[in-house]
Amino acid sequence: MKVLLVLIDGARPDAIEMLPEFEELRARSEYSGNCRTVMPSVTLPCHVSLFHSVTPERHGTTTNVYSPQVRPITGLCELLAKGGKRCGFFYDWEELRDLTRPGSLFYSYAFNGHEIGYRECDDRLTDIAIEHIAHGDVDFTFLYLGYPDDAGHRMGWMSEEYMYSIKNSLRDTLRVLDALPDEYAFIITADHGGHARAHGSDCPEDMTIPLFIGGTAVNEKMEKATILDIAPTVAELFGIAPDREWEGVSLCKRS
Repeated sequence: MKVLLVLIDGARPDAIEMLPEFEELRARSEYSGNCRTVMPSVTLPCHVSLFHSVTPERHGTTTNVYSPQVRPITGLCELLAKGGKRCGFFYDWEELRDLTRPGSLFYSYAFNGHEIGYRECDDRLTDIAIEHIAHGDVDFTFLYLGYPDDAGHRMGWMSEEYMYSIKNSLRDTLRVLDALPDEYAFIITADHGGHARAHGSDCPEDMTIPLFIGGTAVNEKMEKATILDIAPTVAELFGIAPDREWEGVSLCKRS
């Protein structure tokens, strides 16, 4: 078993569900449009919560500036590395470098989306991730697509460019799925949504995120899933016990 995690920054479920690409993704996976993120619904705190399965109250990062943990909690990539799994990161927002500790990644590839342009970076990162998946040199692949969040802040969530950015992200996601060997399970989600030209509040538009899981059976808890459940789900797919400090639960259906 290998696992792909695609995170589309700022993707709202209602935006995804308006596009024809949604039906193709839905046909390949189980889906919930009611997954919840954490407060504050800000990019870095949400990512740290995803990879450490605890709320910002516990990990301490509450803005887009990383705060070292006073009582460090084992992250997903540290757990997988200890279990002999190779992790690869592909992203275009530099702050995500703090999601893992030194020595836990087998491969990391980053662009500066702010300088180069997020659409171009997302497309290029997708190509690079596909290449490494084909080589078989990583077990867990994290692909971050930042264009929708950038479009939302510049033009507004649900604006014409935002909707185009969602469509582009779904196309990139489908390209990766088309390249996956049979041994892969996959998870597609977001860190937060957005409204107007912002996010970070507890309004439903900010707090509700999409969740697709394919390549494995899921349990009934998926309809009430939160972003904290993603790391335990990935760990179970690899047959690795979650860290005892984690608060989320696996969404895999046990046989």
